[in-house]
Amino acid sequence: MASEKTNVMRVLEQHKIAYTPHAYPHGKEAVDGVSVAALLGQDVRQVFKTLVARGKSGGYHVFVIPVAKELDLKKAAKAAGEKSVELVHVKELLGLTGYVRGGCSPVGMKKAFPTVFDESVQSLPSVMVSAGKIGWQIECAPDDLLALVRAESAPLTTD
Repeated sequence: MASEKTNVMRVLEQHKIAYTPHAYPHGKEAVDGVSVAALLGQDVRQVFKTLVARGKSGGYHVFVIPVAKELDLKKAAKAAGEKSVELVHVKELLGLTGYVRGGCSPVGMKKAFPTVFDESVQSLPSVMVSAGKIGWQIECAPDDLLALVRAESAPLTTD
């Protein structure tokens, strides 16, 4: 289906991780994750968004949570072993990760930052994250994805 391969897809193939690419229609702007899930006919609990935060220590952390949920900064800080964390400004995203807002993936960032997925990922048969480009998502087994990015899982969302 994917006539174009994204960097994320190439990384998954290099590591022999099975995935399914999904394309969705989009304009110039990023589409919010709930809309992406609807466009793809997917359960919003299985579609995850990638957020990048800076910890009080100055280090960066990646948090991957269900698209319909909000990141709880206190829980995120605890999971990251930081006193506090704040989301990076959208202007910083491309330089830091190599990805734009709406196309940020936990796979294949410029640098491997400590990554934490919301604990709900553990109960899913498959998870979808951005394929690194607006208009593309990849779906794969949660265990494969977490192992690839050396992620942990923890409670991260507001109740």
